Order: sequence, then structure tokens, then C-alpha cells
Amino acid sequence: MSAQPDLLYSEEEEALRAAVRDLLADHCDAPGVIARTESDAPHDLEAWKALADGMGLAGLLVPEEHGGQGAGHREAAVVLEELGRAVAPVPYLTSAVVATEALLACDAFDLLAELASGRRIGALAVALHLAPGAAHQAVRVQDGALHGELTGIADAAVAHVLLVPADDGGLYAVDADAVTVTPQVSLDLTRPVATVRLDGAPGRRLGDAEPAVRRALRAGAGLLASEQLGLAEWTLTETVRYLKERKQFNRPVGGFQALKHRLAQLWLEVVNLRAAARNAAGALASGTDADVAVAVAQAYAASVAVHAAEEALQLHAGIGMTWEHPVHLYLKRAKADSIAYGTAGAHRAALAELVDLQAP
Repeated sequence: MSAQPDLLYSEEEEALRAAVRDLLADHCDAPGVIARTESDAPHDLEAWKALADGMGLAGLLVPEEHGGQGAGHREAAVVLEELGRAVAPVPYLTSAVVATEALLACDAFDLLAELASGRRIGALAVALHLAPGAAHQAVRVQDGALHGELTGIADAAVAHVLLVPADDGGLYAVDADAVTVTPQVSLDLTRPVATVRLDGAPGRRLGDAEPAVRRALRAGAGLLASEQLGLAEWTLTETVRYLKERKQFNRPVGGFQALKHRLAQLWLEVVNLRAAARNAAGALASGTDADVAVAVAQAYAASVAVHAAEEALQLHAGIGMTWEHPVHLYLKRAKADSIAYGTAGAHRAALAELVDLQAP
């Protein structure tokens, strides 16, 4: 019998939330994020430095004896909620969660310390759309060097070290200077993906790829739900605020009953998503029923985040259709997140197998 999950936030987690929100208000305002998406450098490395170096948040999942903060997935989930709320263009999920979990599985403590300090950014060279346990591409090992091409690698453009699965079953650390990174067209302009090409790149074997990749993708999927929660909360809050101010027929638009019903339904969905996301973060932290909790969260999160962003776009009417209004960033992130680390359908199929409830 598993213990009852704690879905509430502690005082320390709320203090962490406030600190991250204040930092992002200074670094990731909407006009600044939009301007970055129009440039050749969409990532905000100043915000990343403030998060990773200034606040030490890149090392939340790393034990203190290895240079980290020794916190856990619940704290990382709070950070990701705020990053989702700001659509922050920083490689937190890919480096501080996914790459870090892969290194933890391999006991690669030297690289862990570098990622935890924020001095280096890591990226797992596995396509962003893959679910935990799915087959992934691997490069060829020949005469001690790596050869091949990997596509759909999130945040590869700013990574200093790539964690590359190879056909000998190993996971290799490869310096970004030794590979060719080519940007791909991405719907989400705040989390760009790229193709990574290795032509005889030297690599250091860290450990076995299969368990490391599975662990990393599971953590990525579980904590992605917290990012989707933050995104959905922001879009709902901003939509309610706008409808209270926007007037039609000399009365606030938000007073119309049809819109009240739509917003009430969306609020219920967001509250349910909060429970699922918190449960996934808690399960990852405790290691209890984590596979089930992650599958449940991701089976539900995508539809809620996309629905919240679509409602925000529609209910902001004409202004929501403009490039200057940030709602398009949230819709694009929500749509991209809906296939990141596995689609809702893939997670429902995994959940059915986990609880022995097979479809006919």
C-alpha cells in the first residue's frame, strides 16, 4: 500500500517560487522573449546564468556531495512551473533535468558537478518527441570515434556537452565543438531543436545508454507536466484579467454567462492538471509508482495546456492574433509540449500496460 501523495506546496517551495518569479520578471518579460525569437539567439543565456549560477537551480537534482543542491523533483517542478508561466527560453528542462538524470544513471560525477554549477549546459542527444522506453536513434562507433546524424535534439544549439547513445549500447559524452549543429524549423521558437552530425567525433563512454535514456526521458516527461501547468495557469489568469477589463455593450465581457462557463470548465481542468503534475513530481522524488504517475500526468497534461492556450487566443479576440501579444508563444509551446517526451496517446498506452488494462 503506497503512502498518500502530498500535493500541497511547502513554505520552502512557495519561497522558491517567489524568488524564481521575481528573477524571471526581470529577465524574461514578454517583449524581450518575442524579440529573442526573431533573432539568431533565441536562448536567454543571461537568465540561464542567473538561474543556474546566481540561484544554484541547475543543481537541484544533484546530491550535495557532487556539487549540487541536494533537493529533489518537487523543487525542480516548482521552478518549471514558473518557467512555463514565463515561456522562458532557457535550457532548464533539457540540461538540469534530462541530461542531469542521464548522468546520475551513469554516476558521471565530474560532468554532474559542471552541469550543477551552470558552467556547462548539457543535452541528451535523443529526439524531443520520444517517450520513455521508446526506441531511439544511435550513432555508429568506429575506431573509437562516433559517426552519424541525430535529429530533433532540443537545445543542442547552446549545449556544451552532448550525451550521445551509440550502437555499442553505450552513452558517450561529446564536446559540442566536435559536432555540427544545424537548426531545424521548430514551432516552439523558445525551445528550438536541431540536427546533430558527428563525423568521427571523439567521445567518452559514461555507461549503458538504455537505462540512462529511459530514466532521463521519464523525468523529462514527469516534470514537463509542471511546465505545462505553469503555462496553463498563466493563460487562464491572463484571460480572466482581460475579460474583466474588456467591455462590450457597456459591460465587462467576462460577465457574459457563456464565457463564465468556458472559464469555469478550464479552471477545473487546470486544477486537475495541478494534482497530476504534483503527483508525478512527488513520485519521481520518492521513487514510488513513478512510471504510473508520469504516464497519468502526461496522458492529461497536453490537452489541458493546449485548451488553455487556445481559449486565451480566442477570448483575447483581435489583440490575441497580433505578434506583439505573447499568447502565440504559449500556444506554440503548448502544442510543441503536447508531443514532447511522448504524446498523450503513447502515455495512455503505457499506462494501460502498467495497470494491466489492455485495450480490446
